[in-house]
Amino acid sequence: NQLREEGMARKDAVIKGASTRLRPILITSITTIVGMLPMAFSRGEGSETSAPLAASVSFGLLFGMVLTLFFIPSIYSIIDEVATRIKGFFSRLVIGKEA
Repeated sequence: NQLREEGMARKDAVIKGASTRLRPILITSITTIVGMLPMAFSRGEGSETSAPLAASVSFGLLFGMVLTLFFIPSIYSIIDEVATRIKGFFSRLVIGKEA
């Protein structure tokens, strides 16, 4: 939204925003997932309670990372396109021309 307010096109703003956030999201998610692997695959005493927790945290982080990097920018772009079309339609309907 900040890039859009500065005059950047939607597609360029989404790509720049996603690329800016890519590295920090990957680093934090991957390090946490890799840190959980020993706990997820351990077979020692007490691991029957911690292994499923580590696996669910790891897959949750992986799913959240995919959502954040791919799904959310795509949905933002689609919703913004729909909102732009609706705004244009109503401005033509009420004013008689595009705003």
